[in-house]
Amino acid sequence: MAATIQNSLKVALRKTMKDALKGLDAEAIARQSKAVTAKVKSYSGEGLSVIIVTHPKQVLQSEVFRQAQRISIYLSTSSELDTTALLCEMFRLDKMVFVPTYEGSKMKMVRLRCMDEYENLPLTKWNIKQPDFKEAREDAMTNGHGIDLFIMPGVAFSRCGARLGHGMGFYDKFLRQHAEKYPHKKVSLMAVALNEQIVNSEELPMDAHDVRLQSIITEN
Repeated sequence: MAATIQNSLKVALRKTMKDALKGLDAEAIARQSKAVTAKVKSYSGEGLSVIIVTHPKQVLQSEVFRQAQRISIYLSTSSELDTTALLCEMFRLDKMVFVPTYEGSKMKMVRLRCMDEYENLPLTKWNIKQPDFKEAREDAMTNGHGIDLFIMPGVAFSRCGARLGHGMGFYDKFLRQHAEKYPHKKVSLMAVALNEQIVNSEELPMDAHDVRLQSIITEN
């Protein structure tokens, strides 16, 4: 019964949030994306918080971001916080970048090597850039190293680290498999979000299988 109620809350919140995000103009998303990119680069990695940076153009490298060699990042849609600048920064710093690719109920994290590769990725029917699932690329689950830092997408987030995904469970499943494959690996979980995606903890209850984020970074 409790699980049914919780699922109903999540379905309702997903719809409310998606409707709200449709109302955001491109200028607001671009402004927030620029501010969040600066904060990711200066995040200390201590605890969970919505970080404030004293100067938006700081180029200080955060401990969690600097130390991570293999980073998973999602490729954003027009209604999400734009991750393109973060992608550029990772390539500039010679990070090993992994992005999701999907086929049916399966998700893989595969290597993306440069911005030219990114620009030439095919578009899905949802107009999202995505590597071909069947293309031969380095796979985080089979390369023997895995991922150090996940920068995760979501529909909504709470300040206590809860994340509401799109309802397919791709990331929850992948993180469990990753932990089983690399049981001794220390992994950091981060989300970058629009201000409008932050909700109260009561609005976003966590299920037993939900993964708690260690940091959520927004403009405000």
